Amino acid sequence: MSAGAAAALAAAAAATEAIKASGVIVHVKPDEFLGILRRQPGSLVVHATTWLFGNQYLTSYKGLAFFTKSPAPLDLPAGTELVRAKSIWVPG
Repeated sequence: MSAGAAAALAAAAAATEAIKASGVIVHVKPDEFLGILRRQPGSLVVHATTWLFGNQYLTSYKGLAFFTKSPAPLDLPAGTELVRAKSIWVPG
């Protein structure tokens, strides 16, 4: 096997492992994201703002991770615990 082929194989394996480690991420619309937060008082939400993607939000509910993005900040329910992050990376 050539060095290039070995490197490509290693990169593919690393990408596969990264996807497995990230688990299931469900992309939802902002209003659906807020509905999930209302079902779970005291939710933990990770929030990042970037010039390219706007406002990004990530939370977990019943073993799944839910992600949304919005051009404007969302009005999160009272009691939501917010963690500000520099960025959020979600596999495409």
